[in-house]
Amino acid sequence: MKTSRKAPAPNRSGTQSIERALRILRELAARGEFGWRLSDLAARCDIDKGTAHRVLSCLMRERFVQQSAVDKHYFPGPMLYELSLSLPGHAAFQQACERRLARFAAQTESIAWMILRSGNEYVCAVREGELELRGLMVHVGTRRPLFTSVGGVAILQTLPSLEAEDILHDNAQQETATRGTGRLEALRKMRERSQRHGFGVNLGDVAPGVHAFAVPVCGDNGHAVAAVCLTGLPEQLSEARIPEIRKLLSEVAEGVEDDARQLLGSVMKVASPN
Repeated sequence: MKTSRKAPAPNRSGTQSIERALRILRELAARGEFGWRLSDLAARCDIDKGTAHRVLSCLMRERFVQQSAVDKHYFPGPMLYELSLSLPGHAAFQQACERRLARFAAQTESIAWMILRSGNEYVCAVREGELELRGLMVHVGTRRPLFTSVGGVAILQTLPSLEAEDILHDNAQQETATRGTGRLEALRKMRERSQRHGFGVNLGDVAPGVHAFAVPVCGDNGHAVAAVCLTGLPEQLSEARIPEIRKLLSEVAEGVEDDARQLLGSVMKVASPN
């Protein structure tokens, strides 16, 4: 039986402040390069400005957040990096993936990148390659809804249908709230093309003149926790090369899974959405 999206929310008495702080940190991380104005961040998190300011003040005291003296924008703080040092296995895994994808990018003369699933979103963990692509606005640390990326589509293909449907519903709401409805048709076209091919395929569907492909990196349950992606120009990554590109990507994904088992003990576990 399909579950309703209107089911009552769990009782979160006593945890609202924590949830607000975590929501703010996630949004700050999503725009780590540009930062947020207080009013925009509060609106994005659906929190009134006074509450957002109090939460941010607390996070600044603890160095989870920092504020620019020039434009007063808020940015992620150094404590986030310091805490990440307690996960040396993850750092080693990322370094191994960087080396693997750097070889792949050089081999294909394209951009090779890896995303991790984070609930209903993805975060870019690795980007390698020297090719300049104006249509690829994804860098290490970029966080966006899954359905906006060819890698996210590859991840969605491995999930149970009800879970994937709920994620698509959430992602469409995010897209509409932040960018309007202008890209929804292009994103749908990318998903449908990928469905026909059985892996992530984007032949200029979202960014004209940019081709992109992706295969999932799966955990022990067969559901994807990440994806490896390849992006380049149509003359480099043509439609005629799709079988070859899929084979190359699958080999890289298998290597990433081996790296995860060796350095983390298992393939990464995905963070659950709120």
